[in-house]
Amino acid sequence: MKATQKVKRILDGYESDNPGTKANLARILMQGRLGGTGKLVILPVDQGFEHGPARSFAPNPDAYDPHYHFSLAIEAGLSAYAAPLGMIEAGADTFAGAIPLILKVNSANSLARDKAGPTQAVTASVRDALRLGCSAIGFTIYPGSDNAYGMMEEIGAMAEEARAHGLAVVVWSYPRGGELTKEAETAIDICAYAAHMAALLGAHIIKVKPPTAALGLDAAKKVYEAQKIDVATAAARIRHVVQSCFAGRRIVVFSGGEAKDLEGVYNEARAIRDGGGNGSIIGRNTFQRPKADALAMLDQIIKIYQGKA
Repeated sequence: MKATQKVKRILDGYESDNPGTKANLARILMQGRLGGTGKLVILPVDQGFEHGPARSFAPNPDAYDPHYHFSLAIEAGLSAYAAPLGMIEAGADTFAGAIPLILKVNSANSLARDKAGPTQAVTASVRDALRLGCSAIGFTIYPGSDNAYGMMEEIGAMAEEARAHGLAVVVWSYPRGGELTKEAETAIDICAYAAHMAALLGAHIIKVKPPTAALGLDAAKKVYEAQKIDVATAAARIRHVVQSCFAGRRIVVFSGGEAKDLEGVYNEARAIRDGGGNGSIIGRNTFQRPKADALAMLDQIIKIYQGKA
């Protein structure tokens, strides 16, 4: 694998990392149909933990099988596949070396009651990631939660261990809990703040939700208005989130969220591309469709990031 100049420039932003970690980042960046472009499309399948099996897989029963998701990611030419421990263990041998893996090392579930202090349990380890041949670990934090500080301490320790063993670190940074309203969870100032926190915690790849034009904090609103920060379009908001991640020195990808129509998916990808984001990490919008439809959709998304659609 020879990294392109584009990928080398991205890796130059990670000045403190060892060759092993940079090699794993390069493996993700050089994989699949977008390999070498600096753009990524990643398949995440942690929704069974988050929402339950029927809500996640019943719309497309083939998706109950862990092998289905490996195959989907590989056939579509994606950059990586992210999932909790059991999902990856169920296909690790059959698909060894076929696609970079991101082991999701903490998880939540929709049965938990604490809405002000949502958190996630650590469900896998760095040793598991090494044993399974993964390129990275993935970890969710909830900025705004009454339990956010504990989550930050957990990822701080796990990230240190991961980097020491040459693994990359992906942080899902999803504001929720505390006094945040549902609208504030995706407000541009809150999303940019959450992305910046992930960068400060040492994430190599940062995952956030596409932000809306809403402003969640009164103190931030004054600054956004005084400094005339452009948040009028989806592309402008993506650009601001990327700027908030060390002026683009960190890889930033955006989640697909709840199922939406095809044009909504494509327009979101165009906004991410035009705003300078690194790509999409898109789950339910793919695997809840029949495989042929999912492959066609992913083909179009990849073409958008290639500048062909």
